[in-house]
Amino acid sequence: MGAIEERLAELGIELPEPFAPVGNFVPAVVTSGGLVFVSGQGPTANGSVVFRGKVRSSVSVADGYQAARLCALNCLGTLQAELGSLDRIERIVKVLGMVNADPDFTEHPTVVNGASDLLVEVLGDRGRHARSAVGMSSLPMDITVEVELVAAVS
Repeated sequence: MGAIEERLAELGIELPEPFAPVGNFVPAVVTSGGLVFVSGQGPTANGSVVFRGKVRSSVSVADGYQAARLCALNCLGTLQAELGSLDRIERIVKVLGMVNADPDFTEHPTVVNGASDLLVEVLGDRGRHARSAVGMSSLPMDITVEVELVAAVS
C-alpha cells in the first residue's frame, strides 16, 4: 500500500470505482509529457447520483460543498484506476468546478472548495492547485456539481 492509500485509510475514505463512460470518450488520458486529464466527474456513489439540483433553490451551499467533495473523490478513484498508484501524483495542476446554480447565485468558489479541500486533505501540498469555479445553467442528469482536473504524474 502506498503512502496516499495509507492516508486515505487513516481518513476512513474508500475510493470509488471509476464510471463507465457513456459515449465516445475515456475517463482519463495520460500524456507523454506526464500530465493526466481526468474527465468531468459527478457526485455519484455506487453508480447513483447523490446530489441533484441547483445550488440555492434546491440544494444548500453546504450540500453543494459535499457534492464537490464527492466529485473530487471520484477524480481520485479515476486516477487510481489509470495510474495504479496515487503515489505517482506529483501535483494536482488544475481543477475546474462547475456548479449547477440559480442565475443569481454567486458563491461558486465556496461550493468548489469541497473539491479543493479534499484534494489537499488527501494529498497535502501535492493537492494544491490552480482552479476555476463557475456557474452553469444546467449539468448532465441535473447533477449539482461536476469537477474535472489535470494532474502532473511521474
